[in-house]
Amino acid sequence: MTRVKRGSVARNRRKNMLTLTSGFRGTHSKLFRTANQQGMKALASSHRDGGERKRNLRRLWIIRLNAAARDNGISYNKLIQYLYQNKILLNRKILAQIAILDKFALSAIVKHIKKK
Repeated sequence: MTRVKRGSVARNRRKNMLTLTSGFRGTHSKLFRTANQQGMKALASSHRDGGERKRNLRRLWIIRLNAAARDNGISYNKLIQYLYQNKILLNRKILAQIAILDKFALSAIVKHIKKK
């Protein structure tokens, strides 16, 4: 069998992993074997926690909307129901931002959807 020289391929692979782990502490950023392990662990955690972050943010938006809706005399459930019935296409993120930044705009939206 012929000899395979992996000089540049292996070096690039190692360099990529060491670049990924460049901010880690101690040998986790210097030695390839430990950097490789920590890099794979970091990537797995990043992938897992990305979905968890999305869930947490949606939960936060719903909590904020519920509080703002109850200030306007309506429950969160009814608010979302009326928005769908009136075909007002605002997602929970935007509604939560409106609730925080401009309470009068949210109360105007609630009054508008309550009338119909």
